Amino acid sequence: MSTILRPDFSKWSCPLPLRDYPSIVLGHGGGGQLSSELIEHIFVPAFRNTALEVMADSSVLPRPGGRLAFSTDSYVVQPLFFPGGSIGDLAVNGTVNDLAMSGARPLYLSAGFILEEGFPLSQLAAIVDRMGAAARAAEVQIVTGDTKVVEKGHGDGCYINTAGVGVIEDYIHIDPTRAQAGDVVILSGTIGDHGMAIMSVREGLEFETVIESDSAALHTMVASLLEFAPHIHVLRDPTRGGLGSTLNEIAGKSRVGIVIDERRLPVAPDVQSACELLGMDPIYVPNEGKLVAIVDPSVAEDVLARMRQHEHGHKAAMIGTVTASNPGMLAAKTAMGGTRMIPLQIGEQIPRIC
Repeated sequence: MSTILRPDFSKWSCPLPLRDYPSIVLGHGGGGQLSSELIEHIFVPAFRNTALEVMADSSVLPRPGGRLAFSTDSYVVQPLFFPGGSIGDLAVNGTVNDLAMSGARPLYLSAGFILEEGFPLSQLAAIVDRMGAAARAAEVQIVTGDTKVVEKGHGDGCYINTAGVGVIEDYIHIDPTRAQAGDVVILSGTIGDHGMAIMSVREGLEFETVIESDSAALHTMVASLLEFAPHIHVLRDPTRGGLGSTLNEIAGKSRVGIVIDERRLPVAPDVQSACELLGMDPIYVPNEGKLVAIVDPSVAEDVLARMRQHEHGHKAAMIGTVTASNPGMLAAKTAMGGTRMIPLQIGEQIPRIC
């Protein structure tokens, strides 16, 4: 008889340890502390290997003559269509970006659909059309897929899983453990656009302008940066959990401190207004078309200039530095001249945004 291995809840960490949650809650999918503990204590022990333990956006794997990047993600966003995008183009752009954050050139994607009985074919066709258009725009091919249908009431219309494969040149070594004291933190544009686009539709909020998702494929921006600065230390796209969660993760994996200047954070006025109305901090609001680059100070100005030349990087800004002090922690200099700590959130402010 086989033995069933059960997680040792006594070793799970505070605050709000997962032993207080005998069942999955929405926060487990939010990219915050609950997600991290679920991965660390359930998935990693079962699947442990050297490629998985890096815990980057994509795994870098050896191949004859070079390396491969391999990534997968699932999309459960509601609503399925939103200003600036849909679940279809989001699924393509998100996986392309996960590959690009390891310095890979994305090549091929798979697409798996889980559909609920009764879902209108017209909506499925619209989603698939947008997905195909996004793949063509990103110059990747969707080469395999799968479709499953669940009974009515057992799904939520349409879920999509995508996996992607790309190739990495031998001289490129980018991962979240390589941030070094003295490095500069560069953000490619305004934060919070995607999360607030989703929330404005869900909550029926109206502003002077429509808040649109920033959903976009960023691999061409990455390629342009690597042409000039092939030794970029870290690239990440701050999706679930926003910029705050992403920088906390990098600080923890690289065992460094990160200090940002809140006055330099680019936030669109309508997004700031929406965050204030809903009581949210834009630093934790998800993005789907932005990246963070952590680079040596000797190339920081040129990397920023290159970023601003790209169509998705016009509002790029240097927002902070990496320090040797306070390893594993993220701090922010405030507009009032003080300093505040930005912790990794337990769950998430906005569920089901991707």
